[in-house]
Amino acid sequence: MTSRIVALVFAALLLASCSSTRWQDTPQTHIVRRGETLFSIAWRYGKDPSDVARWNRLGDGSLIYPGQVLRLTPAAGSGARSSADKRPRTSPAAKPLPDIPAQPMPTWAWPTSGRIAVNFGAKPGPGTGVLIDGKSGQPIIAAAPGRVVYAGGGLIGYGKLIILKHNDTYLSAYGYNASLLVKEGEEIKQGQRIATMGEGPERKARLHFEIRRNGQPINPRQHLPRR
Repeated sequence: MTSRIVALVFAALLLASCSSTRWQDTPQTHIVRRGETLFSIAWRYGKDPSDVARWNRLGDGSLIYPGQVLRLTPAAGSGARSSADKRPRTSPAAKPLPDIPAQPMPTWAWPTSGRIAVNFGAKPGPGTGVLIDGKSGQPIIAAAPGRVVYAGGGLIGYGKLIILKHNDTYLSAYGYNASLLVKEGEEIKQGQRIATMGEGPERKARLHFEIRRNGQPINPRQHLPRR
């Protein structure tokens, strides 16, 4: 009987430990590494770059540097006071950050030729966009006009990636490229060639195409024109 009670207590402690570990796995902050941008960091955690910039008082987001600690959640209202002041008082409620007005969705074009082989939410791949079949080296074009806010290979699971900012609401991404033909900061026209197709999951020539609204992935298939 005693051994059974000990086993039950051990199991309960183990479950509590696992639960605590899962909770701690959700980061509240991120340490900036060399080559990262505000947009690549926000993309990694599914956050709106504008929110991350406001939470950290970054202005346009260009003021980040390696080793900087960024908040990934809004700051809570602080009720801290000095130890010399022992009188009870009510802390004022923290003022909410103002909402950024939603901006219109661009008119999207197909980023490359080929059929959608893997739908939104499906595997293989990140599941946050669609995989479009093609041939190695075929052109990848901008699905809408915008500015390059990330061009590199620092995001695990996307290969060589380009992220375009179309306005303060919408971003698009193009992953698994063989080569990148644009640089961060460039203004891009719709239909402009920005990359060449490389290999995606299963070593097949594919493009990962993704659209995000306020940092959250949406299904590109619902917004691409019929072909």
